[in-house]
Formats: sequence, structure tokens, C-alpha cells
Amino acid sequence: MSWQLYEKARGLLSEEIGTIKKAFGGKISIALCYPNTYQIGMSNLGFQKIYYLLNQHNDVLCERLFLPSPEDELHFKKENIPLFSLESQTPVHNFDILAFSVTFESDYINILKILNLSHIPVRSKDRNERHPLILMGGICATFNPEPLSDFIDMFFIGEGDEAIDEFVNALREGYEFSGRKADGDSLNDFYLRLSAIDGIYIPSAYDVTYKSSGVVENVSYKDRFPQKVKRRWARDLNKTPTSSKVITSNTVFGDMFLIEVERGCGKHCRFCLAGYSYRPVRNYSAEVILKEVSEGLRYKKKIGLIGSAICDNPYIDEISDGIEKMGGTISVSSLRLDRLSKKLIDLLSASGHRTATIAPEAGSERLRKIINKEMSDDEILNAVQFMASAGLTNFKLYFLIGLPTETDDDIDAIINLTKRIKHSILKIAKSKGHLGNITLSVNPFIPKPFTPYQWERMEDTKSQNSKIKNIKSGLKGVSNISIIHELPKWSFVQALLSMGDRRIGELLYRCYELNGDWFKTFRETNINPEFYVYRERDFDEVLPWDHIDSGIRKEYLIKEAKKSREEKITPPCPDEGECRRCGDLGCVTNI
Repeated sequence: MSWQLYEKARGLLSEEIGTIKKAFGGKISIALCYPNTYQIGMSNLGFQKIYYLLNQHNDVLCERLFLPSPEDELHFKKENIPLFSLESQTPVHNFDILAFSVTFESDYINILKILNLSHIPVRSKDRNERHPLILMGGICATFNPEPLSDFIDMFFIGEGDEAIDEFVNALREGYEFSGRKADGDSLNDFYLRLSAIDGIYIPSAYDVTYKSSGVVENVSYKDRFPQKVKRRWARDLNKTPTSSKVITSNTVFGDMFLIEVERGCGKHCRFCLAGYSYRPVRNYSAEVILKEVSEGLRYKKKIGLIGSAICDNPYIDEISDGIEKMGGTISVSSLRLDRLSKKLIDLLSASGHRTATIAPEAGSERLRKIINKEMSDDEILNAVQFMASAGLTNFKLYFLIGLPTETDDDIDAIINLTKRIKHSILKIAKSKGHLGNITLSVNPFIPKPFTPYQWERMEDTKSQNSKIKNIKSGLKGVSNISIIHELPKWSFVQALLSMGDRRIGELLYRCYELNGDWFKTFRETNINPEFYVYRERDFDEVLPWDHIDSGIRKEYLIKEAKKSREEKITPPCPDEGECRRCGDLGCVTNI
């Protein structure tokens, strides 16, 4: 059966355009892994960009790796075949570096599974000079690497596209990549050289002690390693545009060419990890985007625009107009209701779009003010009517439950706002011959590091389940409205991995041994997960990620947390000029 595994890889390659293949020998070899399926991983623009940028170096060979399907995994295990790369089907354990790009906490178990399938010891302490160095980047590495510190040799904190050249140069300097060197001092020197690059975090160079209460007491660092690891961010996005580099139909977005149009969001929504982790706000120029569009239209007619706040790009009308003139159609990830572009909405409609994805987040104006998403019900309804009039008569609405200070009235407000949205578009939709459907996506609030809510507790699953039940009951029998939601018990696990410290590694390893059964893991270990999930933290507590410098001052986050409790609004980041309001990033908009 082993030949089928190799044939499957070759079959995927045969349907790709843009694959990069190089000969081994005299090159630093890197297996770049997205710890989920090919279809999901190849839909990730960041993953594709890192693959492309690494391969721009003549002395670097980068090949891709993904989680095999459950059926294929059985064949790998049964026939004792080590996991291999996609491009050349080379065993992963023969590469110099195995680099993970991780976007979701739910993929943490997959990381351990991939290491095992690659015949690489799962824990760092069990690996030696024969094994690849294990690196991890992506948003999960940036906001809290600690739960994976037992398994990862080095993390990249921040935006990888900004520092790849520095990283590759450091790899070139005096380190022989035939595996790790057995000489511990040489490896330590190598780590020191890497740690001199902002964004590189070597967890083995840091020791954590804990108080009797269980909270972190102190994080100490070895001689010559940085006290804090600075997050990297790209100052000029135009230098390295982000778009689909490998074209294939075998992805979630296989019918479109994806292009990032901006990065970051300056709205200061207090729950939003992306809003803080990708700050400052930066926009690509219309010239750069339209050049990418021209390239993309060679392969796909539909252009997918990606970004946290697409309509905040000051050139969005020019970009939309350019796509239309070049004969392309358009798709967007989501829309902010407070800054809609008529040109963009009209082009979406002309492209055949009938569904708009929007995120009111909270049902009541009071709660939206608390989370710093100041928008009245009337403003939401007006925006919805505007989009419906343009032909977007279906809506997907994102709401959070369990937000700080939430009451039963706020849950009722979700029900009432949803009904008002439906009624507001009904007459418009009927005139267009389509009644329109509304899908409610209801998800539990999860506290995240480096946000003003990093000190908050998560609401217990029993209460969350009750609120979901109430929303379903309140909308039962209302036609053309459906509800989807994440199970609170899985949100609990996500919160644990988001807010945990190094001790969570023990839970991760045991869960991996139990084939992903988290709740059996909780029963069989002495670590109390509720300590991390259901406990409100003091502002003066040492947090597990405090030795990571996100560029945003902790004092600013505390100020925002207090303003939330006082129901005070923070205005958006300025549209132009330099601002240092939240930290030391030296934000300059529209760069």
C-alpha cells in the first residue's frame, strides 16, 4: 500500500501551478508544515508566502508537509513509513529544520502527531544531533508559545515575512546543517546567534518558577539571551506582496486567487487578538494590489481580498474599479459595517455574491460599547439595508456570548437584533425575488493574551450552553434563520491552550497519547484546567507570556481593561500620521 501514499502526493503536485522544486545538496533544507490537511493549509496565505520567500534563497530548499488523512495515517503507521515532504517525498527526519506554521490551537495535538509520524521524538529533550531543529511560527507562536515549549526548539514571534533574510543569514554563519551538532556548546552558540534576531524565542534559554498558589513567580533567562523577545512586524508591506503563490483547485478557496490588501485593525475591539497582534495598521498600495490582480487573473477569474478591515484600505475603491476593468470578479472575507465601500459592494453583487459576512459581536448597544465596538442598532440596520439593496440578501452574523458584564438582557438583544435585521431586509429581498437567509454563528468569548481581556475569566460551559439554548428557543419557528455554534466544551479547551503556561505541555502530551481525548486527559492528570480558564487574573500578576514584547505596553492594556469596565470608548487609530498611543511600535499609517 505504500506506493499509494507516494502516488497521492504526486497527484496533488500534478494539479499545482507554481510548485518550487530544487535538488538537495549544499542547501539548508526546511520542511514547512501546516499541521492540518492539504486543503486547509494551502488556503493559508501566510503559509504560502513563507514557502515562497524561503525558496527565493538559492542555498535554501523548502518543501511542504501536511497532516495526512486518517486513512493515510493508518498506512504510515502500519507500514512504519516516516512522513515525507510533498515535493520530493523525502522523509521529514532527513531535513535540517522542520518548521510549523500554526494558526489554530486545535492543531496543537496535530503537531505532536506529525512529529511522531515523522519518526522524530516528540519532546525536545529526547532529540539529539540526528534530528531536525523544530521551529514554530504563526499567530499561535506570537501570542503564547508557552504550552508548546516542551516540544518546539525555537519560536518565531511576529510576522515571518519581515525577518526571513536575517534568519537565513544566521543559519549560514558557521553552523553545519547535517543535523544538530552533538557539542552542546556549539548548539548554545547557534541559539545565541539566532536569539540576537528580534522575534526569535528559544524556550530552553528561559526558566519559569511558580508560587505556591500556582501563578507564575518569575521568568529568568540565561546569560546573553534577551530578557524580552520582541515581536517582529513588516513596516512596508509593498516590498513583499502577499498573494497565492501555488495555484491549485484543491483548497477551501480553490475557485479564487487570494490577495492580502491590508494588515491590522485600528478599531481597538477589546476581545480581538488579531486587532492587537497585527498592529500597526498597514495598507498595500493600489498599484501593488492591481499588479497582483493582473497576475492572478491569468489563473482565476475571481479575486479573493483578504484582510482584517478591507474597507479601511484608502484605495479600496480604486482597487475594486481596477478589478472590474480587468474583467475580474471579487470575493471578500468579511465586511465592517462602519465603513462600507459602495464600489466594493456593487462589484460583489455583480460578481454573483448574495451573502455578506458581518460581525455585530454583541446584541446590545451597551455591550458593544463595553467591547469598544461602538455601533447603534440603527447603524447596523442601515448598513444591512444598504447591502441588501445592492443584492446581498443573505447574511452570516457573528455573535459572541459570555463577554464581560453580559446579562440575560444582552442575550435577548441578540434575538431581537436578528429579528430586526430579518424584517429590515424582507421587503428588499422580496423585490429581488429572494427572501434571503440569515445564519447566526454564535461562539463563546475566549480571553486572549495581549488584549485588554487577558485578565478576564471565561464563562463556564454550563452557562454558555444555557445561553445558546435560549437563543435557539427565541428564534425557533422564525423562517429563514439558522443557527450554528461552537460547542462550549471545545471552547474551554481552546481557552486552556490560549491562556496556559508551560505546565500545559504535560496535558498536551497526555492528550496526544490518548488520541485527542481531552476530557479523559483532564481526569487522568493532576493539573486543574479550570485554574487557567475560569480564574480572573490580577493586573499585577506575572502572566506566562510577559517575557514576550508585543510592542503594546501592558499599562495601555490595563487602561483599556479599566475603560471597558467603565463603559468608555477608545477612538480608532488615526487614519494618517504617527501615533504611539498604545506602545512603542511607532505606528505610521498608510506606509
